[in-house]
Amino acid sequence: MVEAGIIVKDLQFSWPNGDTAIQSCSLAVPKGEFWMLLGTNGSGKSTLLRLLAGLLAPQSGDIRVLHPVGFVFQNPDHQLVMPTVGADVAFGLVEEKLPTATVRARVKEALDAVNLSALQLRPIYALSGGQKQRVAIAGAIARHCEILLLDEPTALLDPDSQLDLVASVRNLVKSRGITALWVTHRLDELNYCDGAFLLEKGLLVDQGEPERLKQRLMEVNRD
Repeated sequence: MVEAGIIVKDLQFSWPNGDTAIQSCSLAVPKGEFWMLLGTNGSGKSTLLRLLAGLLAPQSGDIRVLHPVGFVFQNPDHQLVMPTVGADVAFGLVEEKLPTATVRARVKEALDAVNLSALQLRPIYALSGGQKQRVAIAGAIARHCEILLLDEPTALLDPDSQLDLVASVRNLVKSRGITALWVTHRLDELNYCDGAFLLEKGLLVDQGEPERLKQRLMEVNRD
């Protein structure tokens, strides 16, 4: 039996106004695989990701996620808080009270993994959008996260930077055994994942081979 990094069973979540966002959702992401979460705006993709991260609490159901968990927002400016690249990657390690030498080693390891080792002293404001997303991912790597949750991280990027980032995340998943769930609406990004889920109005309506889901959505768009 394949071990899962993320397991969701019968998950239910409604907003305070009574609107249901997630309905009886059950899914599993195999450990060490890169899966994507698809759906139109308002389908519940970002809400589900926040439930997995513990940023929201469900009304019912069960969530089992390996820890620690790294979360990458659509806009990296919402989570990069320190003035330089190296300082921001190190920021998440403060609560672990690690020796200075260990922190430096983890920062270097993480920046090497996202090909930003030469920019450790670069001010955050001087980075491109793609570089900022890599810094956010490096912060999760520095914490040795088992799970990486990414909420449309390429939404603000140009096409070249978009595909470069998704390819980099796939390489990280495969080289480090991280389990990743990536929210997207861009069908070309499906070429990089191991599998995909499709949400409609909070319901999981399909899952499995990314190429099959890609063809399904292309046919719907043509209609």
